[in-house]
Amino acid sequence: MTFSLALTLFLIGFAGSFISGLVGIGGSIIKYPMLLYIPAALGLAAYTAHEVSGISAVQVFFATLSAVWALRKDKLIHYQLVLYMGSAIVVGSLVGGYGGKYLSADAINVVYAILATIAVLMMFMPKKAIDDKEMADIAFHKPTAVTSALIVGAASGIVGAASGIVGAAGAFILVPIMLVVLKIPTRVTIASSLAITFLSSIGATIGKLMAGDVLFWPSLIMVIASVLAAPLGTAVSKRLNTKSLQAILALLILGTTIKIWTDLIM
Repeated sequence: MTFSLALTLFLIGFAGSFISGLVGIGGSIIKYPMLLYIPAALGLAAYTAHEVSGISAVQVFFATLSAVWALRKDKLIHYQLVLYMGSAIVVGSLVGGYGGKYLSADAINVVYAILATIAVLMMFMPKKAIDDKEMADIAFHKPTAVTSALIVGAASGIVGAASGIVGAAGAFILVPIMLVVLKIPTRVTIASSLAITFLSSIGATIGKLMAGDVLFWPSLIMVIASVLAAPLGTAVSKRLNTKSLQAILALLILGTTIKIWTDLIM
């Protein structure tokens, strides 16, 4: 591996992980196309969709672990929510992570594009002002919420399977679900989604390792960048208002979605 390639991978991992901590996503929504296009455009390396998904899975694991560790004292993680969504998504991501080996590169890119498109549509749906809701008001133990909990669990499993295919943790679609469907306050959503995506990344990483899609050195470089950048993102997020965080996330997902669909169609 050349120094230029190593530096490029580090910068991609740093940018993706900073965004991960900033807006509560695993970074794959940005990192996947960056890994797929930037090294090849610079003439440094041409990674396949399978290799990119493997590198992404490992990087997301460490990025979310680092970000959750940075948020552990802020009491923003809703552990009951993490239990319901996380237990389902980790199973789905394991199945998707391993099952991706049987799909073509174009099929993996299509899965990614569909996930990103859904996330964009959900992020632009009108949302009520819910950021003043107390943590105690967000509950699944009430009888009227049992059905919702089951639906959310099933949806999380499906999201996990689809995102596991592309080496993501599903946060870029979980965040809109939590904001729009569950009406979770933005800061609680960001912290809880990081915990959920950390669990999801465990399944995705194991699946990609079993499938033989993980490249050691690129993954190691991305991991180092993740550990450094994710806590910085979480620190900056505390200084931004929630509307800014949602706008950043929506614009990032929109830009990536347009790019990937354009490439698939062309």
